[in-house]
Amino acid sequence: MGIVVLTMKASVIEMFLVLLVTGIHSNKDMNKKIKRPKFTVPQINCDVKAGKIINPEFVVKCPAGCQDPKYHVYGTDIYASYSSVCGAAIHSGVLDNSGGKILVRKVAGQSGYKGSYSNGVQSLSLPRWRESFVVSGEATKAYQKPPVPGTTAQPVTPMQVTGATATEATATSLPKPSPSTGSTTSSLGPQPVGHRSWELDLWSTSSYASGHHSPRANPGEMDLWQPGSVLLDAGFVPKEELSTQSLEPVSQGDPNCKVDLSFLIDGSSSIGKRRFRIQKQFLADVAQALDIGPGGPLMGVVQYGDNPAAQFNLRTHVNSRDLKAAIEKITQRGGLSNAGRAISYVTKNFFSKANGNRGAAPNVAVVIVDGWPTDKVEEASRFARESGINIFFITVEGATENEKQYVTEPNFSNKAVCRTNGFYSLNVQSWFSLHKTVQPLLKRICDTDRLACSKTCWNSADIGFVIDGSSSVGTGNFRTVLQFVANISKEFEISETDTRIGAVQYTYEQRLEFGFEDHSTKADILNAIKRVGYWSGGTSTGAAINYALEQLFKKSKPNKRKLMILITDGRSYDDVRIPSMVAHHKGVITYAIGVAWAAQDELEVIATHPANHHSFFVDEFDNLHKFVPKVIQNICTEFNSQPRN
Repeated sequence: MGIVVLTMKASVIEMFLVLLVTGIHSNKDMNKKIKRPKFTVPQINCDVKAGKIINPEFVVKCPAGCQDPKYHVYGTDIYASYSSVCGAAIHSGVLDNSGGKILVRKVAGQSGYKGSYSNGVQSLSLPRWRESFVVSGEATKAYQKPPVPGTTAQPVTPMQVTGATATEATATSLPKPSPSTGSTTSSLGPQPVGHRSWELDLWSTSSYASGHHSPRANPGEMDLWQPGSVLLDAGFVPKEELSTQSLEPVSQGDPNCKVDLSFLIDGSSSIGKRRFRIQKQFLADVAQALDIGPGGPLMGVVQYGDNPAAQFNLRTHVNSRDLKAAIEKITQRGGLSNAGRAISYVTKNFFSKANGNRGAAPNVAVVIVDGWPTDKVEEASRFARESGINIFFITVEGATENEKQYVTEPNFSNKAVCRTNGFYSLNVQSWFSLHKTVQPLLKRICDTDRLACSKTCWNSADIGFVIDGSSSVGTGNFRTVLQFVANISKEFEISETDTRIGAVQYTYEQRLEFGFEDHSTKADILNAIKRVGYWSGGTSTGAAINYALEQLFKKSKPNKRKLMILITDGRSYDDVRIPSMVAHHKGVITYAIGVAWAAQDELEVIATHPANHHSFFVDEFDNLHKFVPKVIQNICTEFNSQPRN
């Protein structure tokens, strides 16, 4: 009997050993089958700005060659989000010009940014900005934390970034791994995931494309991002391992239609309840068609009658579902149809940072009018356009021939928009046809390249040229100076509501060649420049600046940027310090262009701070043309660095 028991025990032990060996070999075979992919950090271009990536923290790889003055950097140690990410990394000493990986962390905006020269990069000064960032070279340490045994998976929030535009999607928690009886290094068992205080990033539009996540993480020495994979602190979930458990993504909005949008709806008594409901349904259709979100379009609604009132602003609802629900709750105000008053209200109050205006997104106001307004809209609309707002008018059931005598401002729609080519105005014959305008309207609103009414570098300034006509210049060189003036003027959009050009010539005396209101087309401006005659005489630059302030810029429009571009070939016979200080105090941005015998110290006094961005010196007149692109670039860089509205 004892022999039989011993024999049975031996058989059991032998079977156990066979199973154990088989399991080990099976485990090894499984490990061989699972390839550990190589993950790479995404590379960005040198000119990508931190503000273009919405992630609060991210890792990127910079290419070589970012130590270039064309990639602007603002600040020292802490940089404004308008800065080049890679340029800031070089300036801070994290990278050299050969490139490499960096970790970027977003921080709060600063009240000012001080420029400095460091590591071959000149950073620039900048006033208050809405967001900042810092860079470090600890990318791998920060993102590749060792797994902590015994911890469970935490909720993760993946974020998608395509190029320089980021979108987010929220994810449900990963399933809690079940206890494993195998080795902790086995790929068959679930791997623990460490805790994380920051949001996880995806660098691919294919990541989470299936809307799934997996309870299994494949550990190993991997890099940081890979298309189709999710970083999980201890490792990654390759796309092929994703389970069928779905996520509920929250859209960040359509990045191809990133606009700040206000609808001004007619709530007057004359519209009636039925047509008001149709108007609300139109808004709901717009909200449905637009992919609303922080990375795409944002929308608010103002209702007007006797007086306007905001129903909700840009930051109130950040997805289409909530927006539609809010539209349904709007109730009619009644009263007159004072659209002009509503436009003024939107210009002064709606597009503010406090209400969610993002600055970098175009501002669009769509005015819906039942019949015609009961007040005037031309002046209010002009002020709105000059504040950077694109005005669209939708007129429903316009005045008949018998009713036109009651219209407060004939042709009000054309007076309100900046282009009378039909792009900014839609006429709808019946309220029952209003729904047909949803797609045509949204196609125009989302075509940001055609939103020409917005205040831009090219259409928002009054530019006054102050030209030295002294004897030392000479007739031939004076014609070269005029060509320089013409070449700069050509770059701008010129009209009564866009950029306007004026010119003063000076010697001992001063002469207004033409003012801002004299010519309203580019062709007329270029012809006026050609007709300027050479004067000859002495050089009183200080008196010329005073004269330009009085005769040119005193007539500048309130919402226009004031740019003075002064060209001189020698030192002034009078003092330029006080006139220049007065110009700066009055908000006139002054560029000083010196030729031949011009005094560098005098140019720097005349120029707006920082002087190295607003003063230029060229050794001879024939080389003036080379500075046209640089002057234009600096004008636009300065404009784009300022918060809008």
